[in-house]
Amino acid sequence: MSGPVYFDHNATTPLDPAVLAAMLPWLESRFGNASSRHEYGRAARRAVDDARQQVAAAVNAHPTEVVFTSGGSEANNLFLKGAAACSRPGVIAVGATEHPCVLKPAAQLARGGWQIETVAVDAAGRVDFAAFSRILAARPRLWSIMTANNETGVIQDIPLLATAARAAGGWFHSDAVQALGKLPLDFRALNAAGVHAMTLSAHKACGPKGAAALVVDKRVELQPLIAGGGHERGLRSGTENVPAIVGFGVAAELAAQRVAEAPQRVEALRERLERALAGLGVRIFGGEARRLPNTTYFAVADIDGETLVGKLDRAGFAVASGAACSSANPEPSHVLQAMGVAPELARGAVRVSLGAGNGEADIDDFIIALQATVGRLQGLTAVAV
Repeated sequence: MSGPVYFDHNATTPLDPAVLAAMLPWLESRFGNASSRHEYGRAARRAVDDARQQVAAAVNAHPTEVVFTSGGSEANNLFLKGAAACSRPGVIAVGATEHPCVLKPAAQLARGGWQIETVAVDAAGRVDFAAFSRILAARPRLWSIMTANNETGVIQDIPLLATAARAAGGWFHSDAVQALGKLPLDFRALNAAGVHAMTLSAHKACGPKGAAALVVDKRVELQPLIAGGGHERGLRSGTENVPAIVGFGVAAELAAQRVAEAPQRVEALRERLERALAGLGVRIFGGEARRLPNTTYFAVADIDGETLVGKLDRAGFAVASGAACSSANPEPSHVLQAMGVAPELARGAVRVSLGAGNGEADIDDFIIALQATVGRLQGLTAVAV
């Protein structure tokens, strides 16, 4: 029995068959610890080193700049907390629409004496350069501005921002988790512009969960979050997850090979979707900005997003709600709040994020299901009123 049509690729992606094939031996007969001195261990070490080469090559970095972690959240925490621990407290500048794994570590550092400056965005979700320029005057020691937003898909001009920040000093980091495989990434060029660190994650690019990387300029001094055996140049102790790291290497290599063509096909599907959505009168968030080719974030007036996601799931489509809600305290997306979207509309946000397995028929069937579902919900609302 097949499951719902999967439209939630910004949350996670299916494992590429080539990635699975590469991982399987390391889950079965090649089970050695990469720190062991015997042949099992040496084989595991070679596999980790090969994967490091693959990840580095995918983003034009040097292998010694790749620090493997368990996920994007850990990598972001490693940069922020690790760099902050090597500096006296000062200003940290973070984007208003960052993922919580940037915003929450920054808030923790604020309790230790750091001053947090939030970089505002415009109504389309792009960094407000005037606000950015005002924060420059405070000479932040640390910056973190994401490459592309996980909810809206809005892409920031990281080279421009990093170049501007470079004159004021400080280390500049970008969470590029959503960009791998969807946008070309060139760490060497970004580094020349003023980017000192970048976060990647395997499972957003048809790799396994449990492997990610902080790609970091070796001039950046970091204190490790996890102390122990000194793995990953002393920056991330703990026995390496060899199967996941091997899978990450293959996934990164495939992402780099496909990034010139695959996003174009997905973008054509998104355009087909958004033309149909326009006919339904929905609001598309961030539509005026440059976005990831696979992402559409929309709302239907007076329709709750969580309710719509549940109904669409039952209709055979896996999509995501933009609201980070709890039953006791429903709050609209902080991303949409930063963009100035009214709370009642923000609570209706739904994200469709497409992938390689989707096709035109999926889009057409989704629009039919959406139209029918919205019609029923609007009918219920009218009766309730």
